[in-house]
Amino acid sequence: MSSVNIAVVMGGYSGEFEVSMGSGSIVVEHLRRVTDWNIHPIYITKEGWFAGDDKKAVNREDFSYVDSSGSKVKFKAVFVAVHGTPAEDGKLLAYFDLLGIPHTTSSHFASALTFNKAECNLMLRSAGIRVAPSMFFIGSKLLIGGKSSSDSKEDSAYNNLTDEIDSKLIVDTLGLPLFVKPNCSGSSLGVSKVKTIEDLLPAFEAARKESPQVLMESGISGIELACGVHNLHGQAKALAVTEIVPKNEFFDYESKYSGMSEEITPARISAQMTEEIMRTTERVYQLLQLNGLARVDYILNQNGEAYLIEVNTVPGLSAESIIPKQVRYLGEDLGKVFAGLVENLLQV
Repeated sequence: MSSVNIAVVMGGYSGEFEVSMGSGSIVVEHLRRVTDWNIHPIYITKEGWFAGDDKKAVNREDFSYVDSSGSKVKFKAVFVAVHGTPAEDGKLLAYFDLLGIPHTTSSHFASALTFNKAECNLMLRSAGIRVAPSMFFIGSKLLIGGKSSSDSKEDSAYNNLTDEIDSKLIVDTLGLPLFVKPNCSGSSLGVSKVKTIEDLLPAFEAARKESPQVLMESGISGIELACGVHNLHGQAKALAVTEIVPKNEFFDYESKYSGMSEEITPARISAQMTEEIMRTTERVYQLLQLNGLARVDYILNQNGEAYLIEVNTVPGLSAESIIPKQVRYLGEDLGKVFAGLVENLLQV
């Protein structure tokens, strides 16, 4: 048996806890299948951090635990499968960085940036990436964004501050339908599609239950797409483009994790558009200085323009998730892809 101890962290403190547990379990299963490393599931919960199949308490001072034989277990590397906080917002990653333990996902800075949808969109827009027109709220303060076009002459730095929510102003600015989202959340938790002005305030309050910051975006009609990407030999490498056909109004939490969507890989779009989506995804990965597996979501409108919707630095890895389906489409072994991410850390 190898003496290399690898931790797979899962769980977290957000509404994505169960999804993360599913992702982490898949990673543990595949790593145990394809490697001889000692794979230790680590469960992060609101009640505490627990390690191994027998749920021993984790010492957070050095991220270790004492197993049933009385031996202290420390880790060479960590595979991160925590969706939402405390991983995708960067907090857990900063903790590992402080301890000098390498991990499979992006830096704490890059993760915190992408988890903040408004700030991430602002950076991507400034780099010429097409994103939807939006308005950004902090508490009761409304910060109004600029236009989506990458060649817009307007300053899009959310610089017009008002003191209260004005539904008419929002609709006049963004039009209907529009999307209301928690600014810092994932798995489409708290996201609403608003079709009437009367539905705007309830949607805003639903989003605020997930995050004190709220983002509103113009509703762009079209084909929903997702492109996985990872670091291969130091270069960003897109996996494939998947078309998402939700049975609900959009690709919400139920669609993602309850079988309420059809996911078609490869997407039913032209070869030219597929290539454009993949190259854009690789560019976004490099611009944001991401690492490990990531996923970028888009809407392709009727004019053939792809709008970036969201960047996921810890994408779902459960059996129903998009990344595993793209890996299978490419004819690759999911366990070997996971192991490759860890091997990159062990070679440093």
